[in-house]
Amino acid sequence: MSNTPSSDPVEVREHWTKKGDIKLFLWEKYVGDPARDKAGTVLFVHGSSMASQPTFDLQVPGRPDSSVMEWFAKRGFDTWCVDMEGYGRSDKHRDINFDIANGADDLAAASDYILRTRHCGPLLVYGISSGALRAAMFAERHPDRVKRLALDAFVWTGEGSPTLAERRKKLPEFQAKHRRPVDRAFVRSIFTRDHPGTAEDKVVEAFADAILALDSSMPTGTYVDMCAKLPVVSPEKITMPTILMRGEYDGIAGFDDLVKFFIKLPNADKQFAVMPGISHASFQQKNYMLVYHILHGFFTQPEPVYRGH
Repeated sequence: MSNTPSSDPVEVREHWTKKGDIKLFLWEKYVGDPARDKAGTVLFVHGSSMASQPTFDLQVPGRPDSSVMEWFAKRGFDTWCVDMEGYGRSDKHRDINFDIANGADDLAAASDYILRTRHCGPLLVYGISSGALRAAMFAERHPDRVKRLALDAFVWTGEGSPTLAERRKKLPEFQAKHRRPVDRAFVRSIFTRDHPGTAEDKVVEAFADAILALDSSMPTGTYVDMCAKLPVVSPEKITMPTILMRGEYDGIAGFDDLVKFFIKLPNADKQFAVMPGISHASFQQKNYMLVYHILHGFFTQPEPVYRGH
């Protein structure tokens, strides 16, 4: 599969679907005709503290290809993201904490809409942080809808995670309410808690601008799940080709924890990628092009022609 980008303009469409009576916002980017056979259809899944567009369609002047959606769209992919219920433009009115299982329900609704709208077959799914947990749970429940699964900044049992150890100190506070406030200082802390200097200041500020334009608070459900309820997925039930992507300095994803998870994945078509110089928010790091390269390689890998017996 060629990595040469198209010179044609990237098109964008806004979509809405429903999960019962809950409205969910979807965002699509592509080049050419989205109904035409593409290199693949990618569904990007965001994490605990930001909606989907700030993560996957961030625009930063002077930073080429800052939007991962546009980068993949220029290489022939139909790219999608969805705001989980409780985030961004999707409905936020229910008095619940919007946990990981609820996010997996959102992905079921979103994927159903994408598959019906584009008739594209199984999806290439990428999730980051709690979005990786949502994506993994969705893949367990709907293996027929996932062609290849990428789990970035993933956590299985939480063992060896300094970020979660610190976060557990505030667990009673997260359990006591359904939302938590976020501000610019919080967004900056995402980039300083593990290894300062892995992201450019202008990118951090643009990321904060985009996040805070949509939300002033975030649901607590994924924090509660990651602090008190892990593991929430079983590697044995994730049957499709899978890649685990771990930033060198990521404080969420304990290395030994991920290795144990990786060993138990049943499909021999699996990869474990350590991303040098990366802390937690991969696409906002100085080494973001390295992340794109790893993900593109996995999504375009040829299917094996012989598997043996």
